[in-house]
Amino acid sequence: MEAFRIALQVVIGLGILNVWLLRFGKSSPWRGGEATNMKEEFAAYGLSPTVMYLVGFLKVLCAGLLLAGIWLEVLVLPGALGMTFLMLGAVAMHLKVEDPPKKSLPAGTLLVLSVAVLLLQF
Repeated sequence: MEAFRIALQVVIGLGILNVWLLRFGKSSPWRGGEATNMKEEFAAYGLSPTVMYLVGFLKVLCAGLLLAGIWLEVLVLPGALGMTFLMLGAVAMHLKVEDPPKKSLPAGTLLVLSVAVLLLQF
């Protein structure tokens, strides 16, 4: 089970780093509302650029904790817990702007994977 948990940590960590570091300014079919980049997406949710950068920092931090948790297991719990709450917020924002379910699929999937990592910790 430890190998499965580590695989989930890698999927979550690299997925978040991809979105926030590589695809930040790029279009995606998963963006909320009619947004074509991260700034437009947060604006569609009614959130300020300051909130966007705070959320981005927290997501990258939690992704880093999950990846570092491969070697330092004590980091897995805070990383997975933080990611769980952040993904709950992401799903809530998609619901707020009445996105079709397809658009919240990545956030919902990462939420489920984060909860699985939490459960596999015990």
